[in-house]
Amino acid sequence: MRRFLTNLFRLGVKELASLRHDPMMLFLILYAFSAAVVFVSSGVKLEVTNAAIAVVDQDRSELSTRMIDAFAPPFFQTPVLLEADAVDRAMDVGRFGFVLQIPPNFEADVLRGRTPGLGLTVDATVMVQAGNGATYVQSILLQEAATWLHGKGIEAQLPIAVVPRVWFNPNVEGRWFSSIMQLINSIVILSILLVGAAVIREREHGTIEHLLVMPVSAAEIALAKVLANGAVLLVAVVLSMELVIRGLLGVPIAGSRALFLFGTTIFLFSTTSLGILIATLARSMPQFALMSIPVFTTMLLLSGNMTPLESMPTILQWAMHVSPSVYYVQFAQGVLYRGATFGLVWFPLVVMAGLGGIFLAYATHRFHVMLSRVG
Repeated sequence: MRRFLTNLFRLGVKELASLRHDPMMLFLILYAFSAAVVFVSSGVKLEVTNAAIAVVDQDRSELSTRMIDAFAPPFFQTPVLLEADAVDRAMDVGRFGFVLQIPPNFEADVLRGRTPGLGLTVDATVMVQAGNGATYVQSILLQEAATWLHGKGIEAQLPIAVVPRVWFNPNVEGRWFSSIMQLINSIVILSILLVGAAVIREREHGTIEHLLVMPVSAAEIALAKVLANGAVLLVAVVLSMELVIRGLLGVPIAGSRALFLFGTTIFLFSTTSLGILIATLARSMPQFALMSIPVFTTMLLLSGNMTPLESMPTILQWAMHVSPSVYYVQFAQGVLYRGATFGLVWFPLVVMAGLGGIFLAYATHRFHVMLSRVG
């Protein structure tokens, strides 16, 4: 055991020295955990912001004017008044994302207790804004109508009053979500690329032959790469979490940061093992990159990171449960957003550790085969 740990330590130091002399990989790590997190959290807007809206006001009443004035920055641009025959043209050229149509006698019908309809035309080519924006418009109109009726002394307004309560993100700020999710994306991509590149680099530089004449086993070589590169990424995660996400972006962390780092360590163990496995199947760096792209792209898009896992086809949900990213997203969201404790997130940790063990065992076997062929 002492010899195993000594070999592991020395091989780990060698891995860190190799990484230190790879400026492009160091730059990629720095960028992925700093600038990329800031750019994505600031540029990718899941909520409605500065949406272009037009109004066809055929009523021109006090109520319709009040509703039009309610659409204001930062959610919407100042509404533009249109004639009814100009709506199709404006939507065809993509000038507006939303067009609200207020029919004649709208205010009079409301005062008489009728239920007049409002028309809302939505440009659904912008999917996120279209879905969320329609909800925003409906909420604004209902609020303004209720407030106006209350001012008129009319108590019978709507049969149901909806009072939303937003948990975990009261102001519904997109950067609280996108910054954490981008951090997870960076962990997935870099953990696979970094350790895989280390294996390919050994082969392309001819240093793998040096390892063959040393008294080390394939398991020690593979595990040293996992531990050394995983440790580098773990340090990057800590710095990104403290300096970028909490410091620069001001995103609050609800749960234990120590628990999150513990889970991240297990996840890095599984993904770096997967990276070694892919590297043993590739013959060159370009081939490794081409093989890695569909792997981490699938892990990112179908992990529940960007879209809920429950919205996917059932067979795809079952297929994705062999991916550690599914469990890591569940774990990270539970800890960082909802303040979950270990008792609530132990299952994803166990599954990630199990998948990592399977990946490492097969990767070690493949690595041994690769060394044998080189020898």
